[in-house]
Amino acid sequence: MADRTERQVQATIHAGGEWLTAVSGATREILDPADARPFAVVAEGDEKDAERAVAAARQAFDHGPWPGTPAAERAALLRRVADLLVRDREELGLLESRDAGKTVEEGRVDITCVADAFRYFADLVAAEAPGRVVDAGSPDIHSVVVHEPVGVCALITPWNYPLLQASWKIAPALAAGNTFVVKPSEITPMTTIALMELLTEAGLPAGVANLVTGPGHTVGARLAEHPDVDLVSFTGGLVSGTKVAQAAAPTVKKVALELGGKNPNVVFADACATDEGFDTAVDQALNAAFIHSGQVCSAGARLIVEESLRDRFVTELARRAQRIRLGRGTEDGVECGPLVSEQQRAKVEAYVASALAEGAVLRCGGKRPEPSDVRPESGYFYEPTVLDACHREMRVVREEVFGPVLTVETFRTEEEAVALANDTEYGLAGAVWSADASKARRVAARLRHGTVWINDFHPYLPQAEWGGFGRSGTGRELGPAGLAEYRETKHVYQNLAPKPVRWFAG
Repeated sequence: MADRTERQVQATIHAGGEWLTAVSGATREILDPADARPFAVVAEGDEKDAERAVAAARQAFDHGPWPGTPAAERAALLRRVADLLVRDREELGLLESRDAGKTVEEGRVDITCVADAFRYFADLVAAEAPGRVVDAGSPDIHSVVVHEPVGVCALITPWNYPLLQASWKIAPALAAGNTFVVKPSEITPMTTIALMELLTEAGLPAGVANLVTGPGHTVGARLAEHPDVDLVSFTGGLVSGTKVAQAAAPTVKKVALELGGKNPNVVFADACATDEGFDTAVDQALNAAFIHSGQVCSAGARLIVEESLRDRFVTELARRAQRIRLGRGTEDGVECGPLVSEQQRAKVEAYVASALAEGAVLRCGGKRPEPSDVRPESGYFYEPTVLDACHREMRVVREEVFGPVLTVETFRTEEEAVALANDTEYGLAGAVWSADASKARRVAARLRHGTVWINDFHPYLPQAEWGGFGRSGTGRELGPAGLAEYRETKHVYQNLAPKPVRWFAG
């Protein structure tokens, strides 16, 4: 794969198998959030570029070979893509670090997970039966339910996990036999561009995979409303997701939305009865809140801790949070990188200021760090922040901050813990910590969240569906349900001995 970490790239729109510049000629600089310096230039597409890409995808679906390619061959291509991802893991991990600000190690883990997703969906379709036979009660009737691709899919992905989130859409879309147009976030497009090259190298026919780099209000909006798009899958914020759903409604296309969360991490005192239990729960609370600087839709941003444990737990949590090593993700020893943009940092700062004004107690962080040799002053860094004495009326507790900010609430009873954890408009993910297995499962069963971890936080399995309740979205990714999003179901009823019905005289 060509080295994209240093050279400037402007022909970044991929349509019909060709790399193209924007119709308008516009470009955008891609900034490294660690120092705010540009490291690449990409095409800045608009509605015309979206039209061009959709036309290529439509042509490839209606007249190309991919939708009719046997499942075994589609699976083989997905496995080749996975092998190429593993081959280029180091370069792609570095590129993800420079693009999104995360550490290189996080980037490497992401690429491994991307390869796993391609392999999972390859295995899933390869192992499927050709159809589900339905007993019609007669030997003269052959009745079968089969799955067919939806058609042209518009895939709109976020900036926090650029390639991972793209793979959760692209892999099942291809496995099901669809064609697609992907629009990565305009500020983190580089690894998605690289994936297009790998798909071509793996042998995907021209026009099946298309990409438009550009902003959501032009490219994304046109994809969502386009009459030749059959499905739109969007991962991002609630406001933008609502607009996508509204734009898709007039053409009644399939819509899958993953819109973030405000995720509770419930810690019962019995989970910390031993030194090892206490250390593990604190360590996992740090991971839940501060991995990738808290820019994670499933981040455990709400610590809900039993009151008797609160002082000891929060004191140790704040002490460790202060020791997190901030810096450029490519530097050795760095544990947490910058926020993705100056706009995102300003948003986080505003949330912290409002929380303090509403009575929250700052236990650590709450400011920009001092510059250092691994932390340029121009970078978008913000200290891991713990806000104690929080309550439900605070904006920082209700709304998704998407930054390194952890709020602390307390409870006395199991009933109160469940009520606090469910007191959110979102319902994406949450966790329960307890040494009492029965209690942990009982509480988990009552939480209205799409994923609930018990004595853990953040792991996901490709085989398990990922999605949320409430305003966290309507779609499902990963697992069999993730593949089902990209399919239509058809019932084929064949009468082997047709006879006249004679309902009417004639």
